Amino acid sequence: MTVATELPLPSSATLGSSMRAKGIERELRRRLPWALRSCVTVEAGRALLRASEAEAFRAASERIREALDKVADLPVFPREVEDILSISSHERHKWLKGGRIKSIGTRTVKLRERAKAVTFHIFDPRHIEDVLDGDLPALGRDEDAQALAESRRRSAAKAALARACKGREKAAHKPSDAGRRPPLLGWEAFDAEGLLR
Repeated sequence: MTVATELPLPSSATLGSSMRAKGIERELRRRLPWALRSCVTVEAGRALLRASEAEAFRAASERIREALDKVADLPVFPREVEDILSISSHERHKWLKGGRIKSIGTRTVKLRERAKAVTFHIFDPRHIEDVLDGDLPALGRDEDAQALAESRRRSAAKAALARACKGREKAAHKPSDAGRRPPLLGWEAFDAEGLLR
């Protein structure tokens, strides 16, 4: 006989992100014994727990309830930030460097597929929620577009100035008319008599 229960998952924990919900599911599974890890799934604002043994179910259910109390305070990982704010990884790096989003530290993990350990920034969920509520991604994109347009204007002006200076240099190197000999008079007469052949 299978025993099941459904536990509510607050939206403040997932921040509207399916990627964050998957991360929470991994965290909940990590807190369970190996045999029960596949019994937990997170979907649509709820955590589902199914187990075939009543005793194992009660122990797992208690651990899941304790974990759900603290799940809203779990740090937000980079991919989750990108999903929550609907930004690219390039924008995330740029905004982190510019101070629009603030890291609370780094975490280093050794993944099975990679030879080296990977270090990445983690973020405070309340800070990410404030960024999302303040519509800072849209404002940040507007600022970036204005900065890009200004940079292009400056580059175009600099290129125009360089072309103008190059044109003046060419004009300065051309031989002037002052150095030429004045035209000789009377050559038409020599030409008419055939002396210039």
